[in-house]
Amino acid sequence: MILTSFERNDRKVDEQKTIDILLATYNGEQYLKEQIESVLNQTYKNIQIIISDDCSQDNTKNILETYQNHPQVKIYYQEQNKGYMKNFEFLLQHVEHDLYMLCDQDDIWLPQKIEKTYKKMQEKQADLVFTDLEIVNEEGKTQAKSFNRHMKKIHKINKTLETNQLEYLSNNITGCTILAKKQDLNKILPLPENTKYIIHDSWIGLITSLHGKIAYLDEPTVLYRQHGNNQVGAGRKSYQAQEFSEIRKVFIEVKKELFSVYTEHQEQFPEKLKILNEKAKSYFEMIEPKKMSFRGWNIYHQLYKYETFSYYILNFIILNMPLLGEFLFNIRKSLKKRKEV
Repeated sequence: MILTSFERNDRKVDEQKTIDILLATYNGEQYLKEQIESVLNQTYKNIQIIISDDCSQDNTKNILETYQNHPQVKIYYQEQNKGYMKNFEFLLQHVEHDLYMLCDQDDIWLPQKIEKTYKKMQEKQADLVFTDLEIVNEEGKTQAKSFNRHMKKIHKINKTLETNQLEYLSNNITGCTILAKKQDLNKILPLPENTKYIIHDSWIGLITSLHGKIAYLDEPTVLYRQHGNNQVGAGRKSYQAQEFSEIRKVFIEVKKELFSVYTEHQEQFPEKLKILNEKAKSYFEMIEPKKMSFRGWNIYHQLYKYETFSYYILNFIILNMPLLGEFLFNIRKSLKKRKEV
């Protein structure tokens, strides 16, 4: 049978997998419609948007109701506020098709986001693909062309992409950029509970890196909007600290919680990392009250050897030589004040 050009294009579309787009909403009236429209206007058309609203108190529900009868939109309204982690977990439990993507309520998806990410997944035969982002402000004006370079993540991504270290020590995968396979959700769910620092996207990335293959598309596919109400974003808690002691406290607090969660989920890890999880947990508990300690150097090296040399040295000083760290921090703080005068 000879197909016409039109029929061949139709056949190509039919062969595309349907992708579930998971959109968690909560008081998102300001940017929600623009985001939904950017998803519906993708060049890749075989999609279903699954929305879960977490008891919004603003105009979000009214906006969602305008899409209630859209053939590509399915909406759930929660009866009690779950919080954003549990709201995303609900959505992950309701994935219907083989592939899914995560979606924030306040970004803008570039028109070829799904098409390019899906193509990368096919090319690399990957279980999860993530991409770069472009940072924009509340008005949508560009603040940084590359989120991963702005946040100094690109070195770690390039060095650990094909290893289980990509998400092991820090979060390098931004959730709103991922395309992943439903088949892996039985390992990912339920999400860890009672944790401030391990969120849904970092857990998805970690578990997938331990059991499957991850690929990276080094170009922005999302306009990543930063504003006063972001749940997560381009800032870091440690950057906002005014005193060295606060910075060190946050560093250790994050890592203690990280490895506590890992040791609680040891069944997910290969034997070598199970051992490292236990040692790392003990290491951060050991150094917390210390003014100076070189114990556990080998553990520190195993954890940070994939970082840049400057990051490796700086973090060692912060964690293991806090007296020197505070001295250097105060000098830097003083020089900064002089420049501002």
